[in-house]
Amino acid sequence: MDPQPPVIIEIKKLANQIKRQLHNSDSFSKCENLTGVQGWIIGYLHHQEKDIFQKDIEEQLEVRRSTASGILQLMEKNGLIIREPVPYDARLKKLILTEKAKDIHRRVAGEMNRIDSRLTRGLTSEELTLFCSVIARMQKNLAGDNP
Repeated sequence: MDPQPPVIIEIKKLANQIKRQLHNSDSFSKCENLTGVQGWIIGYLHHQEKDIFQKDIEEQLEVRRSTASGILQLMEKNGLIIREPVPYDARLKKLILTEKAKDIHRRVAGEMNRIDSRLTRGLTSEELTLFCSVIARMQKNLAGDNP
């Protein structure tokens, strides 16, 4: 009997397959050099009901200010976001999706839903619940200062 491969390898292989499916789709190919991180930011901004600022992106991505700033500047240059001052604090600028970014979100979200359906085909609701529970535990294991 073959030994079980390391979980980290299996997760990486699955992530690569998902990424390949998404990048090879017609929806994604029309996104003009959109990176995965930019796509994630677009999705994050789309689903928020409150004002989002660069600091929120830094925390969500767990990146330094300079990294987030570079990503957001490129997104602004490419017409994906605008930064708009807020009346209650002149130092803050909320991030707003442009129509171009909203269109990208619609196309990519539709493709992600199709991939998700293929990915979970044949799995019972109990299996999906267990899978999500295991993934959440793995994420918790890696979070924070745990060695």
